[in-house]
Amino acid sequence: MSSSPFVEWLLIHYASTKSRSPNEGRRRWKLGVAQKFWASGEKTLASTTAAGTDNNADFRMDSDPFDEASTNREELGILLRTDFSDEAAWLAFRSRLEEGEKEFTPSPLEEDDTTKDDQPDPNKANPSGTAAATAAEDDSDESDDENLLSAIFHIVNPSLPQERALLTNISNLTALRLFNDVDVRQAPTPPPDTKRIRPSNRLVDSGGWQEVYVGKNLWIYDAKSNSDQCVRVVSQTSSDIYGTATADSWRARVSHICELQINLSSGAMKIDFGGLDHWDYMERQRNMQEAEAPGVL
Repeated sequence: MSSSPFVEWLLIHYASTKSRSPNEGRRRWKLGVAQKFWASGEKTLASTTAAGTDNNADFRMDSDPFDEASTNREELGILLRTDFSDEAAWLAFRSRLEEGEKEFTPSPLEEDDTTKDDQPDPNKANPSGTAAATAAEDDSDESDDENLLSAIFHIVNPSLPQERALLTNISNLTALRLFNDVDVRQAPTPPPDTKRIRPSNRLVDSGGWQEVYVGKNLWIYDAKSNSDQCVRVVSQTSSDIYGTATADSWRARVSHICELQINLSSGAMKIDFGGLDHWDYMERQRNMQEAEAPGVL
């Protein structure tokens, strides 16, 4: 696939978009540029138009209100709670998730085996003072335990009513726009004798281009999760098979999602619907309608 022209659009339009809405954030400013891109009949720009380099451009360096729950986190993926109607079901889900995380947490015996060679000899003097060293080790142990248990998913479960209202029943596309950064790539090539989709849609193919998202994997706990204890696994791009869409999703059981996230992060697997109807049809329709709706979020 060829390189995306979207960087040139950002170099030209990001600053003016930012100046018109200075209190928003990087992701919404980039979405504003994306709206201009999709509204334009000419997607490619003359290379001389966008002077300079993008390595330290504002659209890469600016902060965003949702960075604290996404980019700045150490966890591999983000799990969003978007339904708040059944606390008992949510707690049961969390319990199963913690069980799954513990399978990937080294046991105390394994940690002892890997660290005992680094322990100081008790018969040798400790110039720093044994009491201070012991206290620091205890604090470190507690911190390490917490980090190991939370290293796979950062869970977004707001308690304030206004924060819950923002996430309640959101679509896959809205979640991507909040917690990932928008980009554009060339759409997959249709197979021989296959026509491009009509009407066109930016999540599949619009003029040969496709809207995609970059960031941590998103897993969405919704109203259906209360009964099936599954989450929606959200794709940031379509698969390489023509006709699948950015923001497609399928449901995965809580008992499997830790292993899935680790494999996705390591590159051992990717979200690939293989051209089969494993994606959620209703969610796809919802995403595609939102994508072509006027305005941004």
